[in-house]
Amino acid sequence: MDLESGVAESVDCVVIGAGVVGLACARALALQGREVIVLERAEAIGTETSSRHSEVIHAGIYYEPGSLKAKFCVEGKLKMYRFMEERGIPFNRLGKLIVATSEDQIPALQQIKERAEKNGVMDLEFLSHNEVVAREPELRCVTALWSPSTGVADSHSYMLGLQGDAEAGGAMIAFFAPVERGEITEDGIILEVGGEGAMTLKAKTVVNAAGLHTQSLTHEFAGFPKDRIPPWHYCKGNYYSLSGCKAPFSSLIYPAPEQAGLGVHLTLDLGGQARFGPDVEWIDEINYDVDPGRSDSFYAAVRKYWPGLPDGALQPGYSGIRPKIQAPGEPATDYVIHGPGEHGVPGLINLYAIESPGMTSSLAIADHVAEMLAS
Repeated sequence: MDLESGVAESVDCVVIGAGVVGLACARALALQGREVIVLERAEAIGTETSSRHSEVIHAGIYYEPGSLKAKFCVEGKLKMYRFMEERGIPFNRLGKLIVATSEDQIPALQQIKERAEKNGVMDLEFLSHNEVVAREPELRCVTALWSPSTGVADSHSYMLGLQGDAEAGGAMIAFFAPVERGEITEDGIILEVGGEGAMTLKAKTVVNAAGLHTQSLTHEFAGFPKDRIPPWHYCKGNYYSLSGCKAPFSSLIYPAPEQAGLGVHLTLDLGGQARFGPDVEWIDEINYDVDPGRSDSFYAAVRKYWPGLPDGALQPGYSGIRPKIQAPGEPATDYVIHGPGEHGVPGLINLYAIESPGMTSSLAIADHVAEMLAS
């Protein structure tokens, strides 16, 4: 493939993907005075992973100390709250209870508190059974950890805020602009963009924030070392909404972690509506269908901490897909951010496996990417 034979318009910086992380990166680069074009194949911002999650602002509790997830979540949480406060973007710092429903789960909560403190999260507090019930009378537990800095946001309004800052800094967003392939050359990265406004661009800098498509797109870059592209796997998380009643809780409820994962969460949106999930469903191809039958396993799990969950109350809500590097059964991996030091291509940053807590981490990830490109 030789894309240089065509006429390529030269640009300073291209961000591929207008999800929450791509928008944050575009904003950070535009605020540095860079000329930025965002290429998004969909019709709007944040149509995939960025709009298909629980909208939780995470505290930074569960992640391996020293990991990028821990670092960027804790930093990003503070930056995100400040960003939303300054712009009047809706959010609610309503807090989270991590509950132990039996005595043998208490050591797991103690480990969570210790890990959180290693990550710099010093505000977790153990509550007794009576203290928990005083807050949440319908909750069954022996004790709980209280995380006051956990919250929920209007994720779309947050992304609009990022977009607004980026555009105020001169960035431009092109929708219906799928990057179909690229080529690494000595004086830039050539991108062939499809859609009705098909064009060829030569960029000094490219940030590949294509989410679920980062790896497959990188495989289409001629001259890129293919052995530097991680594997990819799709892990769907299904959410179920509460129908026919209102959850009697004012904070997020997470069970003590189990061997298989973090258990079935009860989260609340800004209107106080409850949803349950996500679960774990490994899939081969992207699809967002939610099987009503998968909710059957949720009832027993939720009733461990909310015995009053009515029969038939869980209805299919929506699903999201986590961009994983590890295969089913393999240990969880960290974020993977590859720059020239990892793959040898000047001006190219590839963002792999940016899953939860991606929204919370977005501003911190963006600052890190901007620093990598400035060095």
